[in-house]
Amino acid sequence: MKLLNSFSAALILLALLPSPTSAQICPKTCGPMTLKYPFGTAPGCGDPRFQPYVTCTNNQQLTFATHTGCYPVTAIDYNHHSIFISDPTLSTCSCTQPSRGFSLDSNAPFAFRDDTIFALLGCSADASSPIYKSAGGANSSFPMCDSQGAPVCSILYSCEAMSRLNLPVSTCCVYTPVDLGPAFEMDLQKLQCASYSAMYSFNGGEEGNNPQAWKYGIALKYKFNFNNDFPELCARCERSNGVCGYSGPYKSFSCNCPSGFNTTTDCFLGNWSGSFRVLPWRKTGFLLVEILGLFILFALM
Repeated sequence: MKLLNSFSAALILLALLPSPTSAQICPKTCGPMTLKYPFGTAPGCGDPRFQPYVTCTNNQQLTFATHTGCYPVTAIDYNHHSIFISDPTLSTCSCTQPSRGFSLDSNAPFAFRDDTIFALLGCSADASSPIYKSAGGANSSFPMCDSQGAPVCSILYSCEAMSRLNLPVSTCCVYTPVDLGPAFEMDLQKLQCASYSAMYSFNGGEEGNNPQAWKYGIALKYKFNFNNDFPELCARCERSNGVCGYSGPYKSFSCNCPSGFNTTTDCFLGNWSGSFRVLPWRKTGFLLVEILGLFILFALM
């Protein structure tokens, strides 16, 4: 009888233990790419201002979204606050293809990095094109393109893929980010251009004369806040192996810990602010143990 009482007491104590928590709600990776603040894998992860623009798809592909489409993220440089994306409709030295262009959302916390270069290709030479501006005379116009971009156009148009189009170099226009205006809008149909190419980290050295070696894609810079200071609460959270996130109607800061808990500080000594999830099969198992424990308890009374 004593053994049975001990056994029943053990079952009751086991049933009263807290249920095990799930894995971390905010994973630290999306496919092969490591994610840190301000980016996150899902709503509630990362910075709420960035979450609508950088997301992890179901097939573990990190993507960047604007009103012109979704683009794969190829790399993130956290030290220099830069993100690199590719556009499937981008023309390179190896391939040319039609495109609608690329634009940033005006309210997004991103801007073009200074070393990003756009080359508009196959543009109309007609003075009615928005890339030309009237110089005062009826038949007089001058291009709004960057005059220092002429070598880029010449090298691009010398590529085999583009030389087959037999277009004059004058139909190429190097369009630097600052010329896209405050809305960062590049509408190729409105600009009367057929396609575009984009590259970053461009230099005029030996590599600059080899378009096959250019880094094709779009480089963007981002800021945490006005002063671009890394939030101290988030730094503490990441040092404790947590993931920075947000919760509640006011999207207040929360630290998502490996245990699945959310805290308002860090994963070392946090104030528990959120509920935790349990794995379904473990939840069911603990419920059965609780019922069994109660059954034995009443049977012994």
